[in-house]
Amino acid sequence: MIKLSKMHKRLLALGAAMPIGSAMAQSVPASAPQLETVTVTAQRRTENIREVPVSVSSLNNEKLDVLLSGGQDIRLLAGKVPSLNVESSTGRVFPRFYIRGYGNSDFSIFASQPVSLIYDDVVQENPILKGFPLFDTKNVEVLRGPQGTLFGRNTPAGVVKFESEKPNLKKVEGYYNLSWATYNTANVEGAVNVPLSKEWALRVSALRQHRDNFVDNTTTGKQDALEGYNEHAERVQVLYAPNAAFNALFNVHQRTTTGSSRVFRANIIKFGSNDLVDGYDNGKVANNGLNYQNLRTNGASMRLSWDLDAVKLFSITGYESVGKYESRGDIDGGSVQPGVPFQVESAATMPDLKQLSQEFRVESKNAGPLNWQSGLYYFHEDGKGGSDGFDSTKGNIQTSHLLSQQVNTAWAAFGSVNYAVSDAFSLRGGLRYTYDKKRFATVEAVNVVQIAPQSVGESKSKVNWDVSAVYKLNKDVNVYARVATGFRAPSIAAANDKVAITVADAETITSYEAGIKADLFNRRARASFSVYDFDIKNQQLTVVGGQSNVTKLINAAKTKGRGAEMDLEGFVTSQLKMSVGGSYNFTEIRDPSLSLPACRTCTPLNPVVNGQMLLNGNALPNAPKWIANATARYSIPLENGELFLFTDWSYRTKVNFFLYESKEFTGKPLTEGGVRIGYIWQDGKYELAAYGRNITNKQVVTGAIDFNNRTGFVNEPRLWGVQFKGGF
Repeated sequence: MIKLSKMHKRLLALGAAMPIGSAMAQSVPASAPQLETVTVTAQRRTENIREVPVSVSSLNNEKLDVLLSGGQDIRLLAGKVPSLNVESSTGRVFPRFYIRGYGNSDFSIFASQPVSLIYDDVVQENPILKGFPLFDTKNVEVLRGPQGTLFGRNTPAGVVKFESEKPNLKKVEGYYNLSWATYNTANVEGAVNVPLSKEWALRVSALRQHRDNFVDNTTTGKQDALEGYNEHAERVQVLYAPNAAFNALFNVHQRTTTGSSRVFRANIIKFGSNDLVDGYDNGKVANNGLNYQNLRTNGASMRLSWDLDAVKLFSITGYESVGKYESRGDIDGGSVQPGVPFQVESAATMPDLKQLSQEFRVESKNAGPLNWQSGLYYFHEDGKGGSDGFDSTKGNIQTSHLLSQQVNTAWAAFGSVNYAVSDAFSLRGGLRYTYDKKRFATVEAVNVVQIAPQSVGESKSKVNWDVSAVYKLNKDVNVYARVATGFRAPSIAAANDKVAITVADAETITSYEAGIKADLFNRRARASFSVYDFDIKNQQLTVVGGQSNVTKLINAAKTKGRGAEMDLEGFVTSQLKMSVGGSYNFTEIRDPSLSLPACRTCTPLNPVVNGQMLLNGNALPNAPKWIANATARYSIPLENGELFLFTDWSYRTKVNFFLYESKEFTGKPLTEGGVRIGYIWQDGKYELAAYGRNITNKQVVTGAIDFNNRTGFVNEPRLWGVQFKGGF
């Protein structure tokens, strides 16, 4: 049973008032604009978002186009829907996702994340694969809470699901999209759909992104030395649909990225506070180490479906690989100078990774009240990755080399049943059995005296379940409740000269959720509201830095979470459309025995006993308590087209960068806004617009390095740009 705080009860009462909108709808003119029905595949079927007993948000159409206009990477999704945060200490290539404050701040090559990312029905397990850019995208879905009985990998926190536009047999069509902005930031993308015959269709999509370096390095004297990038990605899809009973979709894709790694900046945080130091200049840095990134990934998938009257069969085969990855940076963030006590330059490398996944699923098509689906899932990953150390005081010569190999094999059987008790009331139950096995070993070690053992094997099996119910208060308003459990297999972290290979045992979660979803004012508006409560047992946590540059894994006995989420969008007038969303996410580590060595150069806010900071009662890292977002679009119809104004804003409260709390390493609240003014003509075929991202030029520290000095990195700078889009 969900235990509700006073805050929850007040918010739930507010949400329960939404059905009043249905009665008010009688006053809305029949000619008033209506929202399009949003469909999602949160339950592996295409459904109206109102019918799904899960807290889910969807980004598509103009909202998604606006966010992608500035050529930003996948981190742009942070705060754009309730309870979602995305951040990275490695820049564009290694995103870390958090849902309801639940995620993993581990930056090591084989880091495991409780948020599963699924791109075109294929799980992207390794964090490097999760950074594949968004282009020619149909929609983005964020499913909150455990989703294991329907999706094929570790999903205790939730799922972020991307779906690209698919080929069709209807006609030749496509689009092109060109934009240019500050720092010579260029974003070029396009797609073309070509029916090859009555049975075959081809869709080709491509993306090119570029930004000039704009940060001067005062140590080397080189101007415009850092923060640039070049990226290109391509996707080719082929559809074969000989009849209504069978179709096959083939997908081949690749990504290549070069440019700067994350730029670390020494001593930019003022001691005793989390302010930037006086005189901070975002256009300058004093690094004496090398900084660059190179990444190449590729993959392919095959999705087959058979309609056999009573049931529908699916087979989804996915292959993903990392052909090359190296991200090298000056971790201490400075050169040999006062306040930089020792030099640290390192590179994370992955010379090879291969991932194979296979899912078979059968789905019923009963006309009666009972429907079901079940499936089998197989996953295999084999990769090598590690880190290299360098001495930036001696010409950046390599001083150490460590390479590890992880082989991960997992399989699962899952199923769910839906039963319509009446026209107004339906029940759903799901079950999943998972077996997960990992083998981790050091394969190369140069100038690293490794603490034994040099290899570790772990395996674990688990049964998870969920139960949910939906009740229709009327034709426009649904309420739902859900109880779900989740599981994440043991994780393993590489050794170094200070720490042996560490293992974090499996973690489990039990989540309770209830909510209301409604179409209001004759579909002039749409609203959803949910409350949740979860308990994580044995949560896997990552210890980074502290007294030295180390990473190791630990388990917390228990973590508590609770909160609420809200989405509201609608037409205020026929010309003004607005949306607002928000979430309250409370997380708390509950383990009196958990402690870490006191940080080297910070002001601890946790109790310190015998040089150890106690973590009990802390919030999880990168878990803001409040997230809010809003958009507004005003349309001015003209004789030959439409002039529009669009603005979007996101806000999050402060976050802890690490497991402990300190004055310096608490990230300030962050507000970012965008604006867009444009003209659309010829029935939406063409659009010309000017835009701005982070228009207030808000600069805050978004992550830090704590073992050396008060080194940090900041959010993306302000951009002003122009964009032209065309369709055919």
